[in-house]
Amino acid sequence: MAAIHITDIESAINWWRDRRPSSDGITACSEVRALAEVYALMVYYHDSTRDEETMPTQARDAWLTWYASTPDAPCIAICSTSQGDNVCKGCGRTFDEVQHWPVMTPAEKRATWRRITMEATAWRFNRYAERAREATGVDHPPAETLAKAGSKGAA
Repeated sequence: MAAIHITDIESAINWWRDRRPSSDGITACSEVRALAEVYALMVYYHDSTRDEETMPTQARDAWLTWYASTPDAPCIAICSTSQGDNVCKGCGRTFDEVQHWPVMTPAEKRATWRRITMEATAWRFNRYAERAREATGVDHPPAETLAKAGSKGAA
């Protein structure tokens, strides 16, 4: 079983707070309350992760809804594992992670995302992020934004 990191719980809480803000400034929506209970227990017990299968149903459903709003794969379409590398230079995933990505659970995928983000050695975190930022002003723009920026430069 894969574990969900506390930073993902926190991100999900903040996502839900933005999505369904408190009407009175005090009362949080049910999704925030469910996730906050998990978060509070993690902090109390000094746990950095929580097994995805043991989360209360409402908290897990709220987390999965947040997860669905995040990018699925870190791929930048420069896969060096297909050239024999054990770790992809483009996205930072291992050969096994690239091969098994379609059957990995959401928590397993998020654990991989966390690892490659913390390592920050893949090209997606340096030269290609810089190019995207230069073209659009943001790190991870939608593909259609990049296509528009590219067509302006080609004209």
